Amino acid sequence: MKPDDISEALRRGDKLKEQEVKGLCLKVKELLNNEPNVLNLEVPISVCGDIHGQLPDLTELFAIGGELPWQTYLFLGDYVDRGYHSTEVFLFLISLKVRYPSRIYLLRGNHETKEITQVYGFYDEVLRKYGSNNVWKECLQVFDMLPIGALIGGKNNVFCVHGGLSPSVRRIDEIRIIDRFHDVPHHGAISDLLWSDPEDSKKGWENSPRGAGFLFGSDVADRFREDNDLDYVTRAHQLVLEGYKWHFRQTVLTVWSAPNYCYRCGNLASIYEISESGVDIFSIFDAAPAEVRTIPEKVPPSEYFL
Repeated sequence: MKPDDISEALRRGDKLKEQEVKGLCLKVKELLNNEPNVLNLEVPISVCGDIHGQLPDLTELFAIGGELPWQTYLFLGDYVDRGYHSTEVFLFLISLKVRYPSRIYLLRGNHETKEITQVYGFYDEVLRKYGSNNVWKECLQVFDMLPIGALIGGKNNVFCVHGGLSPSVRRIDEIRIIDRFHDVPHHGAISDLLWSDPEDSKKGWENSPRGAGFLFGSDVADRFREDNDLDYVTRAHQLVLEGYKWHFRQTVLTVWSAPNYCYRCGNLASIYEISESGVDIFSIFDAAPAEVRTIPEKVPPSEYFL
């Protein structure tokens, strides 16, 4: 199939052949290999948070935020796990990356790892749909090549990352020289950047109850912003019921883009558009209508949704 036919098939939820998946992954790896650890992006750009395999809601996101190539997007990771259509979501997004490499950018999330996908659904989904783990292995190779962060320049300077900050990283230049082309280690800078969370009631650093990364306070965020000449940090990783949430006097922003997360949380989702004028827009949206949703015959075990 042609690249545009592949994208439209995945948007509909169709299953690609294994050989088509392999070819698509090969093309996107060639692109990602040439992208730095920290992308340098310009406004206007729309920033999106977690998707988690919710394909109809991803389609809704593009309907509300604008289709490619007329809009530029930065996704902050967590494309797979927990939702019913992780395979189609991730392959759809990388197919768009192949078609429009300067219009869509994909960062790595904490779920784009070998271990996490074996626990929270993506691995088992691939086995159900393909009868082997070959497609999962192809996607793992792509995961290992995804950039870690992005700097967006404009009226404001914004650092974007999936999770948060790290006590091992004082300056963004330190992220630029990390070897990212491997699975995420359990500890260290990459793990922290993908797993950490802001905590409004804290100062300094504290071990995270997630078992990886840290909780960090406003003083940590202020120091990082000052050291890197930033106005604020934008991240995803945490469910927020309103679709977005400002922390620390509007210096850290959480963007969440999976409405009705796990098909039961009842939350809204958002797209964060950073404009050239500095007037930023949040497009809030709800879950896609029930009539466009399809549930697999063999649904994931309930523990994926905890």
